[in-house]
Amino acid sequence: MQFYDNLPLFEAFEGVADEANYRPLPEGWLLAVADIVDSTSAIADGKYKSVNTAGASVISALMNALDERNLAFVFGGDGALAAIPAVMAVKARSALAAAKTWAAEELGLELRAALVPVSDVRAQGLDMRVARFKASEEVTYAMFSGGGASWAEAEMKAGRYQVEAAPPGTRPDLTGLSCRWNPIVSRHGAIVSIIALPGERGSGPEFQALIGDIVALAEGEERAGHPVPEDGPEPHLSIKGITVESRAVASGGWRPLAWSWIALQSLVLFLCFRLGLNLGKFDVEQYKHDLASNSDFRKFDDGLKMTIDVSAERLRRIEERLKRGVEAGVCRYGLHRQDSALMTCIVPTPMSRDHMHFIDGAAGGYAMAAKNLKATFPGRFPSGVAGSSVMP
Repeated sequence: MQFYDNLPLFEAFEGVADEANYRPLPEGWLLAVADIVDSTSAIADGKYKSVNTAGASVISALMNALDERNLAFVFGGDGALAAIPAVMAVKARSALAAAKTWAAEELGLELRAALVPVSDVRAQGLDMRVARFKASEEVTYAMFSGGGASWAEAEMKAGRYQVEAAPPGTRPDLTGLSCRWNPIVSRHGAIVSIIALPGERGSGPEFQALIGDIVALAEGEERAGHPVPEDGPEPHLSIKGITVESRAVASGGWRPLAWSWIALQSLVLFLCFRLGLNLGKFDVEQYKHDLASNSDFRKFDDGLKMTIDVSAERLRRIEERLKRGVEAGVCRYGLHRQDSALMTCIVPTPMSRDHMHFIDGAAGGYAMAAKNLKATFPGRFPSGVAGSSVMP
C-alpha cells in the first residue's frame, strides 16, 4: 500500500473538486466492490442498522485480512469499495467471500461482491484516480474519481467479476467493527443524505464548480453541517447495536458471553461519557473530540456524497443550486431527508485515536437518495452509484 501511503494529503474538503489532488491507481490494482442486494426492502423492514453494519463489515474484513489500517476505501451505506494491490488479491477475495457468508448467516442479508481489475476499467476509456483527504490528525479517507467506481459496481450487478460465498460457517475477522451508538438526532432541522453525480455534460470544470458551490453552501451551516456534535453524540445504551456487534465477534455458544462483554464495555463507556471519567490512558474528552473529527460525513466517489445536518433554508439553497445544475446538464442528484443520522464504527482499541466512524442517514440515507436519483432521472442514470443497491 506504499502508493496510497505516499499520496499527498489535502485538508480543505472543497479539494475533492480539484483533480490536481487525484492520482491514477497503479496498473495491476483491483477494485473490491460490495453491496447489499435489495437494501431498500431491508430498510423498509427496519433493518438499516444491519444494512450499515454489513457495508462496514466489508471494510473491516479487508483491513484485518490484509493487515492494513491505511486502506483506500469508501463507505457507501449499504456497501463499500476499496482499492487493492494485486499482491493482496487472494487475501482480499477470501475476506469478501467470508463477509458474504457472515452477512447471510448472521444478518439475513445477501451481500454481493466482486474484484474488478483497474486495467479493465481503463479499457472502457474510464479511469480510477484516488485522493487522500485528511479528516483529522489521526484519520484520512480515500476519495475516488474517473468513473471507474461506478462502472465496476455496474459490472458487479450484471454478474461479472463475482466473488462466491465461502462455505457455511466461515466467518471473517471483524475485529474492531462496532455498532453501539443510537441514531443521532438532527439539531438544525433535518439530516439530509445527498448524492450529486455528473450530468450529460460530464465531470469537467462546470461539475467541479458545482461541487465547490454545494460544499461551500454546506460549510455555511454550523461545523459544515456535521451531524455528530463536536463533543460527541449523546450517550445511550443501544441494545440493537450491542446485539448486532455480538454477531460480528462471536458465533454459536460464545455469543451470550460476547453480548455480555460488549454490554459491559458499553455501560462503562456510557458512564465515562455521562460523568466525564477517564480510565487509565482513556481520555473521555479526547475520545469525544476524535469521534466527531474522524467521521466520514462527506466523501467523493465519482460524485459528491454528504450526510449533513442542515436548516430548511440551507437545504433550500442547496437544492436550488442542484436544480440549476440539472437544467444546465451539469449534474443529476438525489437526496433523502430524515430525522437522525446513524454511525457505524471501526475501533481497533479505545486507547488509540485512529478509530473511524461512518455516517449515514438513519432512515435510508444514501440508499434512498440513490433510489430517488434513479426515479428522477429514469433511463439517464450513470453506470452505477458505488455503495447503493438500487441499480438493476
